[in-house]
Amino acid sequence: MASISSVKFFVCLVLWLFNFLPLSQGNENSNEYDYPFIKKASTFSASTRSRNNGYDYIIVGGGTSGCPLAATLSQNFSVLLVERGGIPFTNPNVSFLDNFHINLADTSPTSASQYFISTDGVMNSRARILGGATSINAGFYTRASTRYIEKVGWDAKVVNESYPWVENQIVYRPKFSAWQRAARDSLLDAGVSPFNGFTYDHKYGTKVGGTIFDKFGHRHTAAELLAHGNPHKLTVLIYATVHRIVFDTTGKRPKAVGVIFKDENGKQHKAILRSDKKSEVIVSSGAIGTPQLLLLSGIGPKSELEKLNISVVLDNKFVGKGMADNPMNTIFVPSKRPIQQTLIETVGITKVGVYIETSSGFGQSNNSIHCHHGLLSAEIGQLSTIPPKQRSREAVKAFIKNKKDIPIEAFKGGFILSKVANPWSTGELKLKNTNVDDNPNVTFNYFNHPYDVQRCVEGIRLATKVVQSQHFTNYTMFDRQTTQELLNLTVKANVNFIPKNLNDTKSLEQFCRDTVITIWHYHGGCHVGKVINNDYKVIGVDRLSVVDGSTFTESPGTNPQATVMMLGRYMGLKILRDRLGKLAGV
Repeated sequence: MASISSVKFFVCLVLWLFNFLPLSQGNENSNEYDYPFIKKASTFSASTRSRNNGYDYIIVGGGTSGCPLAATLSQNFSVLLVERGGIPFTNPNVSFLDNFHINLADTSPTSASQYFISTDGVMNSRARILGGATSINAGFYTRASTRYIEKVGWDAKVVNESYPWVENQIVYRPKFSAWQRAARDSLLDAGVSPFNGFTYDHKYGTKVGGTIFDKFGHRHTAAELLAHGNPHKLTVLIYATVHRIVFDTTGKRPKAVGVIFKDENGKQHKAILRSDKKSEVIVSSGAIGTPQLLLLSGIGPKSELEKLNISVVLDNKFVGKGMADNPMNTIFVPSKRPIQQTLIETVGITKVGVYIETSSGFGQSNNSIHCHHGLLSAEIGQLSTIPPKQRSREAVKAFIKNKKDIPIEAFKGGFILSKVANPWSTGELKLKNTNVDDNPNVTFNYFNHPYDVQRCVEGIRLATKVVQSQHFTNYTMFDRQTTQELLNLTVKANVNFIPKNLNDTKSLEQFCRDTVITIWHYHGGCHVGKVINNDYKVIGVDRLSVVDGSTFTESPGTNPQATVMMLGRYMGLKILRDRLGKLAGV
């Protein structure tokens, strides 16, 4: 889902410790936004269920893939889309670029982002809102490579129909700031060439990609793709938390028949499929939510399910396995002048599988955290002056109160981000308990494989060259610093819960391991050939499919959101054309 940095995680941790009041989800009257089919889960009733004797499709998860999938399928079939979060349209912390870091800092029970820490000690967030990760990410938009599309076996013709369908509705050309220009020129000087200009395509060299933020800094999400659904056949329930998929196990193979969910008042409901054998439950809850729901519903390793007294519907040892996250490390770029806030716009794509990106500035919104400092600011270094063992709630509160005394120069600058693509290190997801609202235990095993470490070192060396180039020093008016001085700014930040080593600025290998953070591109847990087949249907079960990033063995492009949205549209078109042929009309 979008690139992010160390500081937002630390801000997230600070607010969690300090027990800030929840932020408002906004006015939930979606009719104002021409989405009359979006309703609160509590409106679901027996009359709703019996209107057409069930639904042709029940989609669990109104996120990056679920929204375009629902909009497409509703052109010809009745669709129920259930989403555990609220709507993004009236939440200013979702809607505006200036509030990007605030959106992720809200850790209340109804927030748009659900905070979690992997067992590796890396802080993270998962979406809990209509639109999914497109409602909380950094907005960068770029397609998958031709190699990727060929590798997964997608129909290139349908792929090339599906990307533009998304792009024509919610994707924009970014403003190109002086910071991003300095990054572009520095990447080219460092040998990441050629310059490919503005393009959605994945090409080696340096390029400017798309964004889901328009020229006014307003975010456009996958939720807006629902406007192209058929309002007479589409029902979207918000605040509908699915607890399990319901199966008929009386036949030779288990068959999905519906889902059990709870509404915003805690009342339980059952939504059912039509009796048509082609009707399906489609899980689109993301790389964390989808394997979690399959396990809670009784599909997964038998021994793990029995430990939690979950009735086994299908023993499949691969559910939750092969989890991966693209590891990221950052280098802070100090500045002596005010820096405009930008998220990810420029990227350097290398042939060794390292991507260099950049963000800058701090939030200017009146809703921003005290002192208006935010994304990727030097505050991480200031906060690190409180030793980890002394970071009590009182100490953090005192730090927040006294931040106004920190020189404004401390909050200028930005970060160069180095990401290792297609990591060879993988992990797993396991249930912690049977409460769907709780995060499962997720292990990514960052840098377990030496090849990932090797590529990280190459990325840090490249990022250092970029920071030290005259294009950046001329722009920031900051003297060129040594590699060790630059790395120290990140090491002191304590951006994760991984113990630090004394030699972590002298050994780049150690620096990679100690300062790893997420870039939010986790994937896996429901791989093709192991959990689902080539048609995305769950192996060994009838009328159940998975369509989202949990099916990926690697994260596509430099940011997966474009391809996850494309996949929703793609699978919707494939299903309609397979069932109806030319009569589908799409």
